[in-house]
Amino acid sequence: MKVTVLQEHLAHGLGIVSRAVSPRSTLPVLANVLVATDEGRLRLSATNLDLGITCWIGAKIEEEGSTTVPARTFVDLVATLPAEQVNLNLNAQTQTLNVRAGSSNTEIKCIDAAEFPPLPVPDMEGAVLLNVADFKDMIAQVAMAASIDEARPVLMGVLMTVEGETLTMAAADGFRLSVRKGTLSQPPTQSLTAIIPARALNELARVATDGNEMISMVMPKGRGQVIFRMKEVEVVSQLIDGTFPDFQQIIPRSYKSRTILSTQALLKACKQAEIFAREGSNVARLDIKTSGDMEPGAVEISATSEETGSNETVVAATIEGTGLLIAFNVKYLREVLEVIKTPNVVLETSAQNAPGVIKPVGDDNFLHVIMPMHLG
Repeated sequence: MKVTVLQEHLAHGLGIVSRAVSPRSTLPVLANVLVATDEGRLRLSATNLDLGITCWIGAKIEEEGSTTVPARTFVDLVATLPAEQVNLNLNAQTQTLNVRAGSSNTEIKCIDAAEFPPLPVPDMEGAVLLNVADFKDMIAQVAMAASIDEARPVLMGVLMTVEGETLTMAAADGFRLSVRKGTLSQPPTQSLTAIIPARALNELARVATDGNEMISMVMPKGRGQVIFRMKEVEVVSQLIDGTFPDFQQIIPRSYKSRTILSTQALLKACKQAEIFAREGSNVARLDIKTSGDMEPGAVEISATSEETGSNETVVAATIEGTGLLIAFNVKYLREVLEVIKTPNVVLETSAQNAPGVIKPVGDDNFLHVIMPMHLG
């Protein structure tokens, strides 16, 4: 293999794939990045057997070939090279890669590409087309509610269903639930249901940078995988086996008070409360106070720490129904408010021990259910 590539292209490509590298694997080759010539371009791939990321970069190819290069060594080296052409020359017999750029000359010991797990070559027929900007918004609003507890693998994923032109994504960790709907520009021929690891979706959102691009998504039959393909990047993930809980049962169907607040004002109040709440168990109290007919209501957000003090912020609100004192995990409140794009947000509550529902005002495609905490 003999290839010339620009340092910035190589660094960019390695930055995309290296997050899928498995540093602590029993298979040494999984700590490496596959570097291979592919139809006039250079293909970089990494996998930890659950998640695989491939990136294609422009290159001048003099001799075809492939090898796998230790990821950490290669990433760190390329980052220090001058911003000019980099020459990669593989000695196939010794599996040594010579890397030259400017006055720098490096030999890296590699592992034969034959040992690298084969990544699927997908048939993209019947793919579901997703707009990058919209899909990234959906991922941001849902994936943060997925669990990080490995004891319940199903909850570490995002349930994705496609029916007709409606795409629904849902995630829950036992304390909160996020549900987001979207409309597909081209309805697929058949419906789909799968649980996709939240980590894979977060990585996809990280590498999908062009908001106008389309992502093609396929789930090959019987493989237990989902493949997301873009122009220069492909992300492959194993699906999670199991049955996702019936999340519709968790969503409250009625409320006793409906509170409309400024999204930014409530977010600011939550950030202040979190400074004091984080030292305990993240508890913030929301005192929803109704007032006279013509007067606006208010919500007082407060948190107390035995060590550092306390904080109270009053946010003006429009309140329908009765007042209520309720406690929530303020970290969860902050995280959902950070992904709501509308100027105002609505909080629907029924009782101290009943879940609250948060929705953007004027957008029916997103809702977030959050379990209350003990007022103590």
